[in-house]
Amino acid sequence: MTYKIRKAELKDCDTILAFIKDLAVYEKLENEVTGNVNDIKQTLFSSNAKAEVLILEDEETPAGFALFFQNYSTFLCRYGIYIEDIYVQEKYRGKGYGKALFQNICKIAKERNCGRIEWWCLDWNTPSIDFYLKLGAEPMSDWTVYRLNQKEIMEIADEHNHLGRIRTS
Repeated sequence: MTYKIRKAELKDCDTILAFIKDLAVYEKLENEVTGNVNDIKQTLFSSNAKAEVLILEDEETPAGFALFFQNYSTFLCRYGIYIEDIYVQEKYRGKGYGKALFQNICKIAKERNCGRIEWWCLDWNTPSIDFYLKLGAEPMSDWTVYRLNQKEIMEIADEHNHLGRIRTS
C-alpha cells in the first residue's frame, strides 16, 4: 500500500469537486450539489479561506479527500476541528485510507491543541457508523442538528436590520 496524504492545492479544484459529487451520489444527495470549481477556488484557496482539504493519493492517483474547518467549544474554551467530509472512492476502500485521513486530522488537532473533533453521519450509513465506532467515536444522540439555508439567513438578517444594529466595538 503506497499512499500519501497532502494538503490540497489550487490545481486540485476539479478533483475536489469530483470527490464532492461522488460523495453526494453515495449519500443519495446528488441533487444538493450546486457548487462549482470557481466556488471551490474562491472559498478554499482565497487568502481568507476558512476550510482546509487533504488529498489522499494511491500511487499518485487521487483516491480520497477530507474537508475540515476550525470550530470552537465554549465549554472547553478551546478550538476544535469539524470534519465536513471524509471520502474514499469505492475501489480504494478497505485499504485503511479512511483511518489514515482520520489519523492525519487527529495529528493536526494535536498540533493545534484542539479539544475535540466532530462530524455528522447519516443515520442509514451503517458502514461509516461501524467504522467510527471502531475508532472510538461517541455518537451524540442527545443533540439534534438544525440548519438555516440561504433564504432563511437573508430573511432573518433583513428582519434584524429593522430591529437595530449590533454594536461590535
